[in-house]
Amino acid sequence: MPKKKDGMLFEVHPTPAKGRDGKNIVYVRPAMNHKVTMQGLEDFCNRNYNSPYGEMMRAFDYFLRAAGELMAMGYRVETPIGSFAPRLKLLREITDPDEVRSTDVVFDGVEYNPGKLWNRELEKWSRGFRKSDSPNTREILADKPKLEALLRKLLGDGGYTTARTFSLFSKLTYYSARKLLDEWCEGENPKLLKTKQGQEYIYTAI
Repeated sequence: MPKKKDGMLFEVHPTPAKGRDGKNIVYVRPAMNHKVTMQGLEDFCNRNYNSPYGEMMRAFDYFLRAAGELMAMGYRVETPIGSFAPRLKLLREITDPDEVRSTDVVFDGVEYNPGKLWNRELEKWSRGFRKSDSPNTREILADKPKLEALLRKLLGDGGYTTARTFSLFSKLTYYSARKLLDEWCEGENPKLLKTKQGQEYIYTAI
């Protein structure tokens, strides 16, 4: 059967959960090697919709400044592409509402609710889906000597590795790379030591 030549490229990866046959249940996601930058978006709009070059960047700049200022005042900003609202959190655990003070409250990012508008827009242009020729996670994990050689190289080059770096060079998903690195930190003769540094963990040789 000939391969489908259009539609959204997707990848298949295993999850930690087991299915009825005892094997890992898989999930799908858009192919991660497909992305477009802001300049690419400008080029696309200029080429396909005849928009003046730079118009998209200017629109985003105005939106970020205006929406940021409004959300800093506590507003929810409703737009054609969804709503944006400030998200708050408490710095400490409090059970009595009367004990909450302004100094206990901090911003915790922006809450975005796209609604169903994006669903309708994507479905309008959709041509179905086609499977990407993504690396087979099971086959990669089965070649332990190759993975161990890669680990030695990364440790030799920089003195440490991270799950993100190991994922990039091994072609494993971030989850599978982290799980394997964690396994190498366990047992009677662990290969690695896991240490938190900033917002991520680094793995060094023991």
